Amino acid sequence: MTTLFIADLHLSEQEPTITVGFLDFLKREAVHADALYILGDLFEAWIGDDDPNPLHAQVAQALAELHQHHVPCYFIHGNRDFLISHCFAEQSKMILLPEEQVIDVYGEKTLILHGDTLCTDDPGYLRFRKYIHSAVIQKLYLTLPLCIRQKIATRLRNKSQTTNRTKPSVMMDVSPLAVIGKLKQYQVFQIIHGHTHHPAIHDMTIKGRLSQRIVLGSWHDSGSVLRIKPNYSIELATFPL
Repeated sequence: MTTLFIADLHLSEQEPTITVGFLDFLKREAVHADALYILGDLFEAWIGDDDPNPLHAQVAQALAELHQHHVPCYFIHGNRDFLISHCFAEQSKMILLPEEQVIDVYGEKTLILHGDTLCTDDPGYLRFRKYIHSAVIQKLYLTLPLCIRQKIATRLRNKSQTTNRTKPSVMMDVSPLAVIGKLKQYQVFQIIHGHTHHPAIHDMTIKGRLSQRIVLGSWHDSGSVLRIKPNYSIELATFPL
């Protein structure tokens, strides 16, 4: 058996190939797994669980089928879909986790998170993140009509894309010091995250022991998945959509 980790699919109606590939992945591989962990940005945007977008219902139904096959699906919010709440989680039978969670992966304590909070060299983004994660701001936003929420989300996404094109790459990647700090804080030797879209397995030494930072890949022209088996073989792989 295998535990699977994915992130950064950015599902949207504008990218139907990715959606088809994801649904096929669930039926072909995830249905046979011990568990599936989705570490954020499953969707390109999320303006509320009350959005009647047919894509959301389609994905919820597909994820719920994993539950019927006794495969638990765990979800950590990303910076694009942090408004996913208990209504969608119930429909899809996903288990919502906090933004940082230590799990046991076949005997190895592992910290999982989306990864954007590790980008500490970008204080402007962290300030903005703190603002939009305010419970008051989110409550006010969700009281707005869907059409207004959609306009706000589109405007923010466009602004983010424009800003990111001018940022130095080091600001958009995780800080090594932040990673080391999290490993020490949670007393683990492995961390798995997404967000940066730069899949890799980074080795480092913490307290004299080999530690790993595993970065999940994004889904564009191909799918990306981390497979960990009970004998603790690790495979960070891509596959055609």
